[in-house]
Amino acid sequence: MIRLRQIAPGVLVATAELYVTTTTVLTGRGSGCLVIDPAVTVAEISALAADLAEAGLHAEAGFATHPHWDHLLWSRSLGDAPRYATPRAVAAATAQRGSMLGELEREAPGHDLSLFARLTPLEPAAAAISWYGPEARLVAHAGHASGHCALFLPVTGTLVAGDMCSDIEIPLLDTDRADPVGDYRTGLQRLAALAGVRQVVPGHGSVGDAAEFRRRIAADAAYLDSLERGAQAADPRLAVGWLRRGHDRQRSLLHPDAPPAGHR
Repeated sequence: MIRLRQIAPGVLVATAELYVTTTTVLTGRGSGCLVIDPAVTVAEISALAADLAEAGLHAEAGFATHPHWDHLLWSRSLGDAPRYATPRAVAAATAQRGSMLGELEREAPGHDLSLFARLTPLEPAAAAISWYGPEARLVAHAGHASGHCALFLPVTGTLVAGDMCSDIEIPLLDTDRADPVGDYRTGLQRLAALAGVRQVVPGHGSVGDAAEFRRRIAADAAYLDSLERGAQAADPRLAVGWLRRGHDRQRSLLHPDAPPAGHR
């Protein structure tokens, strides 16, 4: 795991080897910090805890951007802070906990399962995280997963986007919803409407500046356009095998009568 590095005042990011997953830490008053999506293996989270201790920081709170197993992890080495998520994300994590435990044990075994997905729902009307640090506005939507929620820090212009706006992943839809493409578009529109984004932190991939943020929004919208048409997307991110397979699944669900990929 790459060690925490500062990308803006009070904003630290580390990248895990597994899935190129990013963890974001926001520093607040005194030694308190907000830990967002700590990832992923036991060793990586231990390294994160050691980094925080070395910096004289302790987790005042945690935040899960959405209810997928690789964003619901925690360790006693991070302390006993409350870990927040939107009410819909908490409900989905509770309902799917059993199936997600199987994925967790297969992909990143060894975690304390009693801490997995132990979340506190935010107040339904909450507009920001309640903590002793800079304003962290909630940007909730249903793109990618039920209850997905980005955080925007207007003081630094930092957008912690969850599993959106990635340079390495295509838009991955919540295909259990009635309108998965429409929900994802709404999520993109809410992110694109934010004024003053100066850096974007995706859940998987690399940090981008303002120009890269706009490029990723446009690339994701173009991908959704081609997916709705049933076309084979010309997206460089599809060079990765599992993403190509994910695209093929999404295309077949939206266009069940379309010929398979590669058909002539």
